[in-house]
Amino acid sequence: MTETAPQLSIVLPAHNEIALLGSTVTNLTTGLDERGLSYEIIVVENGSGDGTLRLARLLSAQLAELRVITLPVGDYGAALAAGFAAARGTYVVNFDVDYYDLTFLDAALAALESKRAAIVVASKRAPGASDRRPLIRRLLTLGFATASRLTVGLEASDAHGMKAMERDLVAPVVERCVMHGSLFDVEMVVRAGSAGLQVDELPAVVVERRSPRTPVWSRSVESLIGLVRLGLVLRREERTALPAGERRRLLPGSRWRALSRRGAGRSGGGPRVQ
Repeated sequence: MTETAPQLSIVLPAHNEIALLGSTVTNLTTGLDERGLSYEIIVVENGSGDGTLRLARLLSAQLAELRVITLPVGDYGAALAAGFAAARGTYVVNFDVDYYDLTFLDAALAALESKRAAIVVASKRAPGASDRRPLIRRLLTLGFATASRLTVGLEASDAHGMKAMERDLVAPVVERCVMHGSLFDVEMVVRAGSAGLQVDELPAVVVERRSPRTPVWSRSVESLIGLVRLGLVLRREERTALPAGERRRLLPGSRWRALSRRGAGRSGGGPRVQ
């Protein structure tokens, strides 16, 4: 890897991902090489017990563009935060090992480079999205999005999953985030909007590649508890002196816009890499 900072950093959290990590990294590197982008892939292994860390290190030994960070505890939000902090690219994108799409990347980079947005979210609920997961998963996503809007003022239709951002603009926002787990995404998007950054979304295509590894109901309860905690954190900050850039309303709302399919193209998630 050269000393020059790459155009793009891909942050890839990995917890017990030995079955999919190799194919995902191969697909990403192939697609990125075809695009002629300078890039790095940062695999953030966190608390795995299945050989994921060993595989990641083997891949890193073979690929100059791949770096490995390891965390002792499985925590998706902490893995994202660590990856963002280590990223060197002008633009940072987070994919999941089982949820990535370079078509989304193409459209998101176009929005970032044109300064139409500072963050672009792949939404499973935006007009034009195709969510092919089981009905119960889609209903839970709808319920979580509704609860996020009511408790912390999230105006985007979805905050989980793929996101692309301009690193220098979003780095101060990431540093202020305090939530871990699945609430890190929500907090980052809400804080970005409150800081005056444009948050846009693109419709996602979602295909479930495996069954959930934790019970969806218990995870939903944990997420709702986390939303309440996040709401309390944000309201407490409203009552104290904030930096000038965040003195705008933390609750409710953010600067949000859905990118039209005509203007940005249809894109999204799942195992499609084009």
